[in-house]
Amino acid sequence: MAKLTLHKQTLANMNEICAWFANKKETLSHPIYSSYDIRDSGYKISNVDANIFPAGFNNICPTDKETSIGLMEKYITNHYGAAVKNILLVTEEHTNNAYYWENVHTIRNLIEAGGRTVKVAIPRDLPEPLTITSSAGNEVILHSALKEGSLLKTFTPDLIISNNDFSEAYEDWAKTVTEFPMNPPRELGWYQRKKSTYFKYYNQLVNEFAEITKIDPFIMRVETELFENFDIADEASRNALAERVDAMLGRLREDYKSRGITQEPFVFVKNNAGTYGLAVIRVGSGAEVKEWSYKSRKKMKAAKGGRDVEEVIIQEGIPSIVESDGASAEPVIYMIGTELAGGFLRTHAEKGNTDSLNSPGAVYKRLCVSDLAINTPGCPQENVYGWTAKLGLLAIALEAQELHATFKGYK
Repeated sequence: MAKLTLHKQTLANMNEICAWFANKKETLSHPIYSSYDIRDSGYKISNVDANIFPAGFNNICPTDKETSIGLMEKYITNHYGAAVKNILLVTEEHTNNAYYWENVHTIRNLIEAGGRTVKVAIPRDLPEPLTITSSAGNEVILHSALKEGSLLKTFTPDLIISNNDFSEAYEDWAKTVTEFPMNPPRELGWYQRKKSTYFKYYNQLVNEFAEITKIDPFIMRVETELFENFDIADEASRNALAERVDAMLGRLREDYKSRGITQEPFVFVKNNAGTYGLAVIRVGSGAEVKEWSYKSRKKMKAAKGGRDVEEVIIQEGIPSIVESDGASAEPVIYMIGTELAGGFLRTHAEKGNTDSLNSPGAVYKRLCVSDLAINTPGCPQENVYGWTAKLGLLAIALEAQELHATFKGYK
């Protein structure tokens, strides 16, 4: 089992791993939080998605929420200074999603517990503050983050923390708040971020990590290819995509066979700039791409905010052996800065172990990061899911470097 191999080799090479990770993280800027979807097939454990503006803090276990207060305080103080007192939490605009607002309520609580003042706002005009009730019955007062005629006339933030994923660029708004530090930076938003860039760095880091831990990098890699100039309405584009799908499946089939893996390979076609599980389809052959129904084509046509899907990635599918109450499940790990903060199991009773579980009907079950830790001299050993997330964090930091994302005021 890949998990046992990785666990043993991590323990055996702990000092070298910790030194490598410490050296990497000291040279890079890291977002205040992030989350990682992880798949465990038995023969492979890999990160299959990374979110820089996570929207599920309400789902992490109570124990992890308690420890996250200290992690949030430590991050803000270390990187922006103890004098930071006023925080503007900029959120999404979808006011009808009560679960999202419970996430916002949770983030606000984590920050306020450290003695800071938090105001919640959207980068749009609001005639007057809006009181929203979350799924758990908690109230969130929502303001406008516009500079004129809004909260910013009476509230000067020392730091803007963004929980809006910037699928829309909000360029005009951004120009009015340049004097304030913002974390995560807007430049890491989906208006320009690419999954292909993230997985390029993730797989490079896997290779480095594997060399140190003396494991086969296959255990943690997820094969990912970029397909540019995608046009769902164009038959030639769909046919070209189908050819690329078949080519990847052929390579995976040979690779699996050489390793004695009996799993029939499959792939996911994903929007290269997508979020919320939108524009993601599982396929087992190029013929399936050519035969996409009207419903499937519609699914691959537009992403969040109605943006056209212009690029996709073809990504190796990793089945999940993880279950919860008989339902297929996948671990989701949350980080604050470079430290593991929390997690949960995403489960879906109506999906199989090769399906995407990030879809309507998903249920979230307990998975505490605090349950994953094993103390060893010199450095805490984290379960293999935790190390997969940490590699993802470094990949995001390298993405930020490539995108020239500005961490204003960050120490």
